[in-house]
Amino acid sequence: MSDDAPAIQVAALRKSFGPFVAIDTISCEIRRGEVVALLGPNGAGKTTMMRILAGFLAPTQGTARVAGFDVQTDRLAAAARLGYLPENGPLYPDMTPVGLLRFFGEARGLAPDRLAARLDDVTEQCGLQEILERPIGKLSKGLRQRVGLAVALLHDPDVLIMDEPTSGLDPNQIRRFRGQVQQLREKKTLLISTHILHEMEMIADRVLLVSAGRLVFDGRPDEMRAQGSLEECFYRLTHAAC
Repeated sequence: MSDDAPAIQVAALRKSFGPFVAIDTISCEIRRGEVVALLGPNGAGKTTMMRILAGFLAPTQGTARVAGFDVQTDRLAAAARLGYLPENGPLYPDMTPVGLLRFFGEARGLAPDRLAARLDDVTEQCGLQEILERPIGKLSKGLRQRVGLAVALLHDPDVLIMDEPTSGLDPNQIRRFRGQVQQLREKKTLLISTHILHEMEMIADRVLLVSAGRLVFDGRPDEMRAQGSLEECFYRLTHAAC
């Protein structure tokens, strides 16, 4: 990543599905090393924006860049610097975590020595030592989330995007996830989608609040709270955008 390039840059981004506008001309930049919460009610456009950044969807208008690379015209370069953890990613239930990680590592073209080293790193980082040989379909949601995170980190990306990573997790699993965020923020830029206000305040340096496809707030959590309680500010900004 270039020292002067934003980790993520979105310019006049718009995405329509027929007459429905999912993303309505959003522009923003995320600096290197930031932990940013992409906040909004269900259906606000958070997942659509993340899928565009990950290269899975093409924007109707505008541009999106990861580490300075356009996700459409330089997709492979952007993908090499991006890790993506979707809310319900395909984890192939008949495979084991170690088999899945090897599969994705080979698909990404990691050399054998590099893949072996990265397998060791993400196994320790995500706490997979005891489940490497167990079928993924037999794992709990929390353990599957750890496997998905390991896949997203396998190629050691500069930028990590996570869509609702604490959805369905119990309090102990959420606490563990917060600890992982604190470790990851030392070396990576994180964009984390959520609609849980308390979670946002616990982990984020900055909030991007979207509603009805539009960016309605961009600032620190304490700046959001300064406008009233988090719930009141959330309601006021999202209700006005509907």
